[in-house]
Parts: sequence; structure tokens; C-alpha cells
Amino acid sequence: MTDTTPALDPALDPSLDPELAGLLAFLAQAGHPPMWQQTPADARRGFRVLTVDLLDPALVPQLAEVRDTTVPGGAGELRARVYRPSAGPLPTIVVFHGGGWVIGDLDTHDLTCRTLARDCEAVVVSVDYRLAPEHPFPAAVEDALAAARWVAEQAGTPEVGLGGTGVVAVAGDSAGGNLAAVVAQTFRDEGRDLAGQLLIYPATDVAGDYPSLVENAEGYFLDTATMVWFLEQYAAGADASDPRLSPLRGDVAGVAPAVVVVAQFDPLRDSGTAYARKLEAAGVPVELRTFAGLIHGFVDMGRHSRGAQAAVEETFALFRSVLHGEHPEG
Repeated sequence: MTDTTPALDPALDPSLDPELAGLLAFLAQAGHPPMWQQTPADARRGFRVLTVDLLDPALVPQLAEVRDTTVPGGAGELRARVYRPSAGPLPTIVVFHGGGWVIGDLDTHDLTCRTLARDCEAVVVSVDYRLAPEHPFPAAVEDALAAARWVAEQAGTPEVGLGGTGVVAVAGDSAGGNLAAVVAQTFRDEGRDLAGQLLIYPATDVAGDYPSLVENAEGYFLDTATMVWFLEQYAAGADASDPRLSPLRGDVAGVAPAVVVVAQFDPLRDSGTAYARKLEAAGVPVELRTFAGLIHGFVDMGRHSRGAQAAVEETFALFRSVLHGEHPEG
């Protein structure tokens, strides 16, 4: 039998998950220009090909109900999708997708939301917030806050079709993790109850300088040039230390219990870790996981990598414990 596994790029660390190394080689061989050299429209199309068009439908979890709806946003109604894994009262999770505030939508994160709903035994409300550059900062923040406030006010009302209890949490990956962290801080300021926050390789400090930005600058799916491009689209001219843009620069005392997960080969690893450490120092119950061998975006890569799948299962199990009353110890 001939081994057809692509060879590791010699520039990449040999401790990289070999199945993800194969995925990275496949993407490199496709010959597409890097995202930072594309238009936002082209980048969105390319991301959908990777996350939607190449997905085997047999891998999509089947739930009791999946329905499209709308929720309030900062400047009007937003598209949203509600996922219910089973009948009966359940916690509700408001999810904000990743994509640098520029790409991503309900479909690109459908698999993640279905898996989160099933594994956490919770109703998930995925929010299609406005994207940059058409809607720059703070449009995404305003949408996230408006949607989360509405869900928090309606979640315990059975006829609305959400979880049916007062247990509400937020979650997001990358830029979505940024928005979830901002919502958690704002809810604390407003005296609103929030059961937890799941921050998956979150963007917490666009003003900071961290070793992982250099160590993982190129070759690991998300590169620093693309991060700069995202920020130029979303927040050109904004104050990088604004807590709505860099939640690490905000006050975290008294925010909701958190699960923070980062990947070894991710430029955002160290800023995500710093956020978890700040939560811990402020007395917030927090679980931090650094997954060895993995890259940014691993939450949608379980179908490509057994290591990524194991990390997703561990992450969602941790957050399930938070939602169902077993808060992690600080």
C-alpha cells in the first residue's frame, strides 16, 4: 500500500497533529490566494466552500428541531437559527460565529451549533450579526448585545420556543468569542444573569503583542497577515484598547463562569490564555484548556482529525457541566 499522506511542511512543527497537517497541505495545494489578498466577498465564498460545500451530510447531527427565525439587532432584525436537541425545558446558549467579523454566517457554523446543542443538552440560538467592512465596529457588538438581551428576556417564556428556563449562556469562536466576552462583561454591568461563557480561541486583545503571534504567524490556517486584514476591515481607526474591541482591557470581576479553550498552533493562543488568567485572578470560575497539536478553527475540524474531535468533545462536556449547575472551580 502506498502512503499518500502529504509530507509535513518542514517549516511547521513536527508536533502538529498529523491529520491537520494533511488538511493544511490539501489547502495549500489548492492554490488559492491567501485571504488577506482577497476581497471580503471572495473570502466569504471560499470559507463557505470549506465549511459547507465540502461537508458530508452524513456527519451532520440530527436534532429534534432546527428552525430559522429572526432576533433583534442593533439596527433592525437579524437572521438567526434555533437548534433544539430534545423536548422539555433546557438551558439556552446564544452563539456568535467566528470569521474575523468579516466572514462566516449561520451555515458556516451549522455543524458546530448542532454539535453544541446535542453535547451540551441545550437550545442554541445562532445569531447572524452584521459583518464588516459594510458594517464596521461597533455594529457586531451592538447586534450581539441586542440579540443576547432579547434571548435573556424571552428564554423562560415557553411560547417563544427557546430553552424555556432562565438559564442563558453565551458562546463563540474567534471573533465570536470576542463578542461573547463583551456580552458577558456588559451583562455584568447591567445586572443581568448569565450562566456561563464558552470562549473558543477567542480574540481578546487586538492591541497586545504576544509570542504566539510570532511563533504561529504563518502556516497554521489563521495567519497574522489575515488577522491584520480582518482588523482593517472591522475596526480601522478604532481605539484598540476599547474593551468592546479588546475585552482583555476591560474589567472582568463578577462576570459569568467561563470555559476558555485555545490551540497550541494558533496566533490567538496567548491572548486567549491571558484572558483566562485574568478571569482566574479576578475570582471568576474558569476552566482553561490548551490543546496540543491543534490549530485555529479546530472546532469545525473533527471530521478531519481525531485529535480535533476529542478536543471538541472535551470542550463541550466542560461547558455542559457549567450549564447544568456544576460550575468549574476557579
